[in-house]
Amino acid sequence: MLPLLLMSIAGSATSQNMVYDNNIRTLQVSKDSNPLLPAVIKLGSSSYLTFSWDEMSHDYHRYIYRLEHCTWDWQGSDEMFESEWLGGLNNLPVDNYHTSFNTTQIYTHYSLSIPNENTTVLLSGNYKLLIFEDGEEDKGPVLESRFQVYEDVAGINCEISSNTDIDCNNSHQQVTLGMRYGNLDVLDPNSQIHTVVTQNRRPTRTVSNIPANIRSNRGLEWTHREDLIFPAGNEYYKFEILDVHVSGMNVDNMRWYEPFYHATLWENIVEINYLSAEDQNGAFYPRTQNQTDNNTQSEYVIVHFALRSPKLNGDVYVNGQWSNGECDPACRMEYNQASRCYEAAIMLKQGFYNYQYILEDGSTRKTMGDFWQTENEYQTFVYFRDQGGRYDRLVGYACVKSRL
Repeated sequence: MLPLLLMSIAGSATSQNMVYDNNIRTLQVSKDSNPLLPAVIKLGSSSYLTFSWDEMSHDYHRYIYRLEHCTWDWQGSDEMFESEWLGGLNNLPVDNYHTSFNTTQIYTHYSLSIPNENTTVLLSGNYKLLIFEDGEEDKGPVLESRFQVYEDVAGINCEISSNTDIDCNNSHQQVTLGMRYGNLDVLDPNSQIHTVVTQNRRPTRTVSNIPANIRSNRGLEWTHREDLIFPAGNEYYKFEILDVHVSGMNVDNMRWYEPFYHATLWENIVEINYLSAEDQNGAFYPRTQNQTDNNTQSEYVIVHFALRSPKLNGDVYVNGQWSNGECDPACRMEYNQASRCYEAAIMLKQGFYNYQYILEDGSTRKTMGDFWQTENEYQTFVYFRDQGGRYDRLVGYACVKSRL
């Protein structure tokens, strides 16, 4: 049954961060100063998104930010004039930056909020934030972050069940959706409406444009759709480093080997049971013990991961919302025949992290297991294009967590 899910993936049709410069680390998006919330805001509300990153030097880089409005599948909205969706100015410098203080690894922390006094968005839909080095725009962006702005027009009902059409209280979860048109003038749902459902904000756990099996003049329903069955996964592992001199949560030991602090996590094993623990579904939050200035006083630490496992078919990766993609090459694990473990050493900013182990296809079945009890976050996006319209409105959004 699972190939149905994989065939429905809409090339990264979800919020995502991408870094193209090896000197940039810890790209993060916070909604209303909360880094655990999705990068989705309501049009016309007081909510804002803060984009932040570290450049690993004390040299000033003049970064220019550019917003782009996109279609539902993240292509450029080429039929639109910029003045139709952008309020204020585009291509402005990022002028909020501070150098690290009293850290062994030096860096400069940059941040930018959208909307701000110079730039705001006028329409709902998908947006890309692109950051360029001033004068080097022809080389492409150094980073890209995607976010969504929605209108609360279409009513969405989303329910999660472990009693699926392929198993019952086993290894999957099934999504049931309902959508009310409200005041939308829907003449042809097949061409006017696009839907995206994603689990834990992961591209390989994203499906789009699943046909509704119940239609009326008031809305659509998706029931008993095998396309909306997701592997349940397992709860994320987590660790925390608040003090580089003390072993924090799930850290075996802290050591200093010049020029880095090293944190060795407790070894994980291939799970055969459900992990009954609260997690944040892959989120991370840089912070220190005193939290006086997490952005500029947090150390960078080499974190050592180990998964005890027989050698598996295909590469294994450490994954979280902090890894800038499902299978970040920097997070690929090497198999150590002597220790019979997959191992990785990754430089991360001091703080709290969720992580999991995935195979190159994004699955966790052979590394973490799939268990129906797992608490997962499901986001649903509904896009609508008016007859003769030139852009895809994001007219409905829902975010629910499975608590089974």
